[in-house]
Amino acid sequence: MELKTLQNFLAIAREGNMTKAAGILHVSQPALSRQIKSLEDELGQKLFIRHSFHIELTEAGVFLCNQAQDILSMADKIAESFHSMNDITGGDLYFGLAESYQIGFLAEFIKEFKIKYPNLKYHITSGDSEQVLEKLEKGLLDFAAIVESPDYNKYYVAPFPASDKWVAIVSTADELAAKAFLTPTDLIGKPLFCSEQAWEKDIPRWAGSTFSKLHLEGSFRLAYNASLFVQKGLGCLLTFDRLIDTGKDSGLIAIPLKPYLTSPMFLVWKKQQMLSPIAERFIADFQRGLV
Repeated sequence: MELKTLQNFLAIAREGNMTKAAGILHVSQPALSRQIKSLEDELGQKLFIRHSFHIELTEAGVFLCNQAQDILSMADKIAESFHSMNDITGGDLYFGLAESYQIGFLAEFIKEFKIKYPNLKYHITSGDSEQVLEKLEKGLLDFAAIVESPDYNKYYVAPFPASDKWVAIVSTADELAAKAFLTPTDLIGKPLFCSEQAWEKDIPRWAGSTFSKLHLEGSFRLAYNASLFVQKGLGCLLTFDRLIDTGKDSGLIAIPLKPYLTSPMFLVWKKQQMLSPIAERFIADFQRGLV
């Protein structure tokens, strides 16, 4: 299986039309059809369902589409790493970032680092800790910033300088808005929004025996999206402080949790992964900045 074949397969999947994809790729439509037929024979799976004027992915095609994107991204990353080996002024860095106000610390550090290495190019993908660790495991990232306890057997770890404080985001029209803080008991019977990761790991240790009485109305990977539901009066969001705008015109208020709940943040990278020269310089400077 060649990378060019995967690139052509993705072009067809993206366009949903063999003829249109052939035009974009500057190959003949029969040649492209033969290439895809050969790929299907090699994999032993049908990748497309052909209709009169369009084609659609089969279940196997969807699976290959996801895998092909990762494979091609990894191939690009490897090529970029080799190209930058002799470039002492820069290179490419790939970060996966969970949500936290502490990402501002990382951004400030990258700003200073880029002064030393003006040819630095950095690539950012966002998600929860589970999502960015998955990409790190696949080799698509150099570093992941996560807000869960890392596996020290698998990763090198550099802690961020502070911890994130948990709050409840509620509508200013909600009866809870008058409270100075919220306890687990205050939230019994309330529709709650939270990430699945936090609901499984963080909220149980905060709520203790009351956790079984709490109701998860909906789970969100992105706190901002959940805050829009809170604005409509659909529930209360449990998330980190300083992620959501709670200014006077927002219609929202952030209320501290009691007992106090915090989550540390870590920058992690794989122990068995060879870092590029620019990545080596980055982590050395980053760790010195934490001292």
